[in-house]
Amino acid sequence: MNWPPGRSYHSKCSSPAILLRGSASIWEVAVRRKGTGRTFWNRRELNATADCGCASRTLLHSKFRGRKAVRTEQSLLREQFYKAYGKYCQNVDRNSFGPDSDFLCQFLYFFKADNIDDFLILVQICRLLWWFVQDNGDVVKLFAGVDYSSTCALANYRVKQFTHACIHALHQNRYQLKDQLLLTPEELNVSAIPLLEVLVLLINRKLPWSCRIVEYLFQNNAVGLLREIILTGKDNAENYFSIGKGSSLERVLTAVICHVGQRPCICSNINPRNSLASQIITIPFLWHLFPNLQQIFAAEDLSQCYIHQMAKFGQNLINLLPKDISNEFPSYACMLGNILEIAGIALSHPHCSFDMAIDLAAVTTFLLEALPSVKTSHSRESSMIAEDDMTGDDEVMEIALDRKLEQQIYYAINPRILLQLTNILFKGISSVNGSDYGPNDRDATALDAICGFLYVTFNKLPLERIMTVLAYRTELVPSLWNFMKQCHENQKWSSYLSNDAPGWLLPLAVFCPVYKHMLMIVDNEEFYEQEKPLSLKDIRSLIIILRQVLWQLLWVNHTTSANSVKSVPVSSASKGQSVQAIQDRVSIVVYELLSQLQDWNNRRQFTSPSNFHADGVNDLFISQAVIENARANEILKQAPFLIPFTSRVKILSSQLAAVRQRHGSEAVFTRNQFRIKRERILEDAYDQMSQLSELNLQGLIRVTFVNEFGVEEPGIDGGGIFKDFMENITRAAFDVQYGLFKETADHLLYPNPGSGMIHEQHFQFFHFLGTLLAKAMFEGILVDIPFATFFLSKLKQKHNYLNDLPSLDPELYRHLMFLKHYKGDISELELYFVIVNNEYGEQTEEELLPGGRNLRVTNENVITFIHLVANHRLNFQIRQQSSHFLRGFQQLIQQDWIDMFNEHELQLLISGSLDSLDIDDLRLHTNYAGGYQSEHHVIETFWEVLKGFSLENRKKFLKFVTGCSRGPLLGFRYLEPLFCIQRASSNASDESLDRLPTSATCMNLLKLPPYTSKEQLETKLLYAINADAGFDLS
Repeated sequence: MNWPPGRSYHSKCSSPAILLRGSASIWEVAVRRKGTGRTFWNRRELNATADCGCASRTLLHSKFRGRKAVRTEQSLLREQFYKAYGKYCQNVDRNSFGPDSDFLCQFLYFFKADNIDDFLILVQICRLLWWFVQDNGDVVKLFAGVDYSSTCALANYRVKQFTHACIHALHQNRYQLKDQLLLTPEELNVSAIPLLEVLVLLINRKLPWSCRIVEYLFQNNAVGLLREIILTGKDNAENYFSIGKGSSLERVLTAVICHVGQRPCICSNINPRNSLASQIITIPFLWHLFPNLQQIFAAEDLSQCYIHQMAKFGQNLINLLPKDISNEFPSYACMLGNILEIAGIALSHPHCSFDMAIDLAAVTTFLLEALPSVKTSHSRESSMIAEDDMTGDDEVMEIALDRKLEQQIYYAINPRILLQLTNILFKGISSVNGSDYGPNDRDATALDAICGFLYVTFNKLPLERIMTVLAYRTELVPSLWNFMKQCHENQKWSSYLSNDAPGWLLPLAVFCPVYKHMLMIVDNEEFYEQEKPLSLKDIRSLIIILRQVLWQLLWVNHTTSANSVKSVPVSSASKGQSVQAIQDRVSIVVYELLSQLQDWNNRRQFTSPSNFHADGVNDLFISQAVIENARANEILKQAPFLIPFTSRVKILSSQLAAVRQRHGSEAVFTRNQFRIKRERILEDAYDQMSQLSELNLQGLIRVTFVNEFGVEEPGIDGGGIFKDFMENITRAAFDVQYGLFKETADHLLYPNPGSGMIHEQHFQFFHFLGTLLAKAMFEGILVDIPFATFFLSKLKQKHNYLNDLPSLDPELYRHLMFLKHYKGDISELELYFVIVNNEYGEQTEEELLPGGRNLRVTNENVITFIHLVANHRLNFQIRQQSSHFLRGFQQLIQQDWIDMFNEHELQLLISGSLDSLDIDDLRLHTNYAGGYQSEHHVIETFWEVLKGFSLENRKKFLKFVTGCSRGPLLGFRYLEPLFCIQRASSNASDESLDRLPTSATCMNLLKLPPYTSKEQLETKLLYAINADAGFDLS
């Protein structure tokens, strides 16, 4: 091809014109200059030429000062280019791209991406290039001629410049091209596609220059430009989706993505900020735009290489990412969503390595830590939680993520990924397989990775789907338990320290919530008989470990100020979490699990209750526990079961006594005088007690009974009559015949769901009964009312679960267990998500879920159905009655007092136990008066008779002398005043011996005549305690 006259582009290298018109490249001159029949190619000559270029630059700056001169030169060259090749490249042929042509050299010198004419020329050049290659098929010969080895430097240089010019042109004009950016290769008639297809053509990894070209593009931020091009094209993505084929832009990314710096790729020195991982993987919903790219990226070797590169940067990875698109689309969250979406594919490869799983867990952990908590639940299972379920602990952050991005992340952490990741990491771990040597470094690495990932996941995402999968479809619980058990047995906890943090923190932070979730779903047969997933022996050991851990965290290592704790990272997988934050979390989840295990132990004892008590509780600790804000007081609130029950009862008694004392002497409350007719005890008490304020309720109440004839019963209420009143009214109010309460098959009381059908003001009555029970507890009066455990849970504001159902309806529980283990097609049973209530012959049907009448129970949803039925019976049906009862109860008993005890212990606080009727204990703590002594023959006979009484008669006797049929909870040494037996007569005359024993309940006093025979004493005493004559015998 002839150059325009007067312009020789083969002149000496010292000419400034060469540098300008030849795209200012000394390499361009060096590789084109010919000597005497040989190529100007050796290093010495090249160095000389480079020196020549330096001199030329000096001349350049002296001759052309300023951009204006450069633009003038470019304009002149552009006009000459038009004359030589045509404005639309009509004079260009395939030889124009060869090493001996200056066609590309000229064009690249004057090309401006924002010049429309230049851009159109570039488009036409790309079309011509694409056609020439399609015609001949050899793009290397097109640029390098027949001998690539002799012209490779020139060819490589031109391809680098040309590919970068194509990307720069697309970026500069991206808004004008936005409707074209995601079109397919067939659309060559539009401007964007020829540029993209030529990029695909020139960076094909099979070409000899491929790695050099891509490396150059990386170094010159071409990937960053591609990112902005893609983001512009995303707005028009709907058109692309409708086509269903791979776009040209996707083909470009596919060609680039294979260059990862590992053989056969030889790319190197890629700035992490300009890498494909940082710039492209952070584009929102990348795989939705480029599904074919997703499959290629997820390939075993490729994904492993990229994930490993990300993992090497650790938490600094987030600092290497490009600027956020917006507050709703932070780069780290977009990267997380994309990585999670390919994780399932990558992990499913048969030979996916242990190292790949470690790196993936680490990267997702880093990114998850930066993520705000997801505040909404996406699962229907959340409807299982009743309105009064107050078990949630975590405050949830207000999130700023785009809703679709949030859902992408949430749904990407799915059962499949959890199964794959845990299976790969746990495969072959020695602690899983019961090694006698304890966990090794590989075990610790695997557990550190999976626990770090899950710990952060638990803190960020709703848990219902995650927990169920981890509990039932992975070996997480037994694997973590074996690890913890072996560490404990081999005393190797200290071997797993990471940056000053105890290595057992993360395993416990993950194990406890997963096992707790499992215990909410497992049934009684699985837990007690089948001993799944852990044996009862292991559970006993687990309780000991958890108790020791909790005591260590709350007492030994406890700090009152977060500022006093050095904030250090826990592990490589969880560097964003301070030790103190994880310790606080572990103390919560360990407490919750121990509480649940204590519930299981209360249902059917498999370990001593003392195993839940900390070893370090002593008198000093108890004395501090009553001081507000003291460390021991905080432990009492956080983990009360660490303190023995008797100690907690003493603490409660002292707190109640302090409240009573603060409200002054009895004289202040003399107005609280009740006049009660025995046949109307409930109505009279309701009318009079409802008039009292909360302050007056805390004061003394004095009662005068009126018998059936309207006559006041003799006796001055010094406390004994009030105790008698409390026993009688509670017996009447909680009688199932009254209709406010029903009883289970075991004769345990719970609110009647149909109470409103009997009493119009039933909610007011429940409030009154709550106040009544609280008054009994406030005054230390035990009442014989056996409540169902699932109702006592409502006093603690707890949720009831399936395993509580046998105490309410064992037959329904058996039916549900039949469904749970049914082997056939459950849909054939024609069950729907509805439940039928039958109260007093009136049947009503309620939906367990919205639309439940049309939702059939299947094998897939039967577990949800079972738990919804249990929730309805145990929580929903009695929620309003329980709520009003609790409000009345809290008028006198503070919630933190109740939280000191579990449900079994609350029943003991209310009613005492059979142990409180220990006759030997009563004898040991008895005083004598009027001439009696412990060795007196009448006293000896009395104790012999009393010990021979039945349990029922012993209770009657105790009520006769103290006003209450139950003894003090901690034994008769705490009866105030102590029981006293007084001689009723100074002589043994017939008249005195014919008298019945009498009592003064306010003084816990028995007036016993000196009977002469055992038979006479027994007869008289039985008659007195069974006379049921009110206080007429006092």
